[in-house]
Amino acid sequence: MDWVSVGNPGNAADSTGYGAVAYAYKIGKYEVTNAQYGEFLNQKGASNSSGIYNPAMLGITQSGGPGTFSYSVIPTLANHPVAHVSWFDAARFANWLMNGQASGDMETGAYTLNGAMSGVITANVGALVYIPNENEWYKAAYYSAANTNYSLYPNGQNTIGTSNANYGLSFHATSPAGNYSSASAYGTFDQGGNVWEWNDGIGSSAHTWRGGSSMSLGSHLESSFSIPAVPPGNENVAVGFRVAGVDAIPEPSSMLLTMLASGMMLIRRKR
Repeated sequence: MDWVSVGNPGNAADSTGYGAVAYAYKIGKYEVTNAQYGEFLNQKGASNSSGIYNPAMLGITQSGGPGTFSYSVIPTLANHPVAHVSWFDAARFANWLMNGQASGDMETGAYTLNGAMSGVITANVGALVYIPNENEWYKAAYYSAANTNYSLYPNGQNTIGTSNANYGLSFHATSPAGNYSSASAYGTFDQGGNVWEWNDGIGSSAHTWRGGSSMSLGSHLESSFSIPAVPPGNENVAVGFRVAGVDAIPEPSSMLLTMLASGMMLIRRKR
């Protein structure tokens, strides 16, 4: 997982009311790819419990039977964002990352799911890897610490074109992560276009999609646009996600994560 650090804690929100974050954090430089999600499936998807695989996923195929399912990633789509994932799929992926990957648990960790497939579930206090909440996602996409202001689009500018982001197509066609060189001020890619991305709601509110997709209008990439109150079980060909986490955490092993989770009891981010 490639990360960028989002510092400058305590920045103000913009006129939409979003973007203020009181702590430093990190966020995925790119959307989670088919290759990364395929690794998760091959570790945790032998029975496809909790429906973490959808046969409609472009770029990942399933073989075998219940209990012995295995997954193959189409090479030409390996670096494209995974899509057809629900919020619950993204949350289970975050749990798996937090628990050290490999055979790490996907039902507890950042989120206490225990088989849940419905309802609004919030991140646990002390979560180290999680789905970014709307303020975190928004700040990484639109805020410039150098200028202490927000741009209209997630390329650090108030204008955008199809040479800067994957949008405006009449059909769904993703592009490889980072294929467009226009990054946000913090160095994230594809927060505009490619696929919509899941955001955790603020507090106990419902989840949101932001950023637009390859089929979106340019206005869907604007900071003022979102699709709110999305049912968390929704899976859509044009929707994926990226993950966020506590900053300055090295790539984890399960033992290190256990130690960090204990040590973070007194140093917790406010979400």
